[in-house]
Amino acid sequence: MSTPTHVLDQSLADIQRRLRDGSLSAVALVDAGEARHTRDRAGLGAYIERDAGLRLRQAQAADAAFAAGADLGPLHGVPVSVKDLYGVRGHATHAGSPRRLPPAWEREGAVVATVRRQLAVITGKTHTVEFAFGGLGANPHWPVPVNPWDAGCHRVPGGSSAGAGVSLHVDALVALGTDTAGSVRIPASMTGTVGMKTTWGRWPIDGIVPLSPGFDTSGLLTRTVADARIAFAAIDSGLGCARAGEPASLPPLTACRLGLCEQGFFDDCSPGVADSVRRAIAELTGAGARLEAIDLPELEPCLEIFRAGHLAAAELHELLHDELPAWLATLDPRVAARIGDAGQLSAYEYLRRRRSLAQLGAAAASHFDNIDVIVTPTVAVTPPALTEIETADAYRRCNMLALRNTAVANMLGLCAVSLPVGLDAAGMPVGLQLFARGGDDARLLAIAAACEGVLGTARERLGVPPRCRP
Repeated sequence: MSTPTHVLDQSLADIQRRLRDGSLSAVALVDAGEARHTRDRAGLGAYIERDAGLRLRQAQAADAAFAAGADLGPLHGVPVSVKDLYGVRGHATHAGSPRRLPPAWEREGAVVATVRRQLAVITGKTHTVEFAFGGLGANPHWPVPVNPWDAGCHRVPGGSSAGAGVSLHVDALVALGTDTAGSVRIPASMTGTVGMKTTWGRWPIDGIVPLSPGFDTSGLLTRTVADARIAFAAIDSGLGCARAGEPASLPPLTACRLGLCEQGFFDDCSPGVADSVRRAIAELTGAGARLEAIDLPELEPCLEIFRAGHLAAAELHELLHDELPAWLATLDPRVAARIGDAGQLSAYEYLRRRRSLAQLGAAAASHFDNIDVIVTPTVAVTPPALTEIETADAYRRCNMLALRNTAVANMLGLCAVSLPVGLDAAGMPVGLQLFARGGDDARLLAIAAACEGVLGTARERLGVPPRCRP
């Protein structure tokens, strides 16, 4: 394997080392990102807000701290993009809407504060589907980010953290996103990056515009699983969430037990998606991982609730009507259609759905007594071109297929990760999704890293996206 020539293509571990030995500066990283952002036609549209002066001042502060002998954490001097749902000092919060939200939504919560304390360089606010309610990344209020894997067609980048995965191809080494039904893993899958959905409740969600507080999770995207382990540990420890006994080293692949659920997850896949995932699974079992066929009877009851609007539609309806009523008039018609008549949902039905999901989650946890992870395709469909989802029916059909495989993890209380494993028949990235028992976040990432050790990183396995080639 050849050594990456561009500084931003180096591993996070190498960049950390170089920042500390003085052979690289945070300012140089910012400058490299700015040059790439300019070259790639305004950063492929990843950001809705970037402030060059603010980035430079943060980088200078990080370099000054290193020069004074201070090391404030693993993310010190590292470029980190932040989804436009998080409050970030010095930046407006729009939550994908056409107007700035009130100042209360600009206050930094625990996750951003943890990144800030380590003197990471926040590169800007990345594009999101309006109020995070959609899985494709489309938003009529802001230019939709360009998926870099198609040189001739504007394909969606996945949502709702639409700019997060794209930012990793431009100037960020870590991207903060949120995941209520797949909003970290879908863009990771569609942009050939790695996405980690944390267990609900592990990381605080204060300072983040909510969609469905009972299912919202903060998560991250990186270029490799190895990078994700570093970033996850940096934030997890900074929040005081790291637990004794969590894996510090990689497990041997021969100790990994993979559960393969054929029902549902492999249905209606675009050409090449299922093949890429099955090929990756075969490589893992060929390297010693143990594969066991399993049933997941909780899947269909979960999807029935999801198709009926889940709880998110009712909770977003309440947020908008009670706290942001002025934003209703300009709501994206696709988001408004998904909310529908959720305001009419009875208390009985709301509580019934919540109770059912709690019972299904408890039942699903028992599957992990005999396996470590469940393996599925992350997203069943090829990222569509914007022109392919112009009608309401086309958007609805594709959006549901994009969300189907990922939403289950949120609804069952699991943690999950997506890693890139191939290209589909259209030449677009395919993600392999791993589900693990809720609370096993660090262990899940260790297993994913063992898988990456066999399958290779996205750069090794997929190459460089066409729009990002020199």
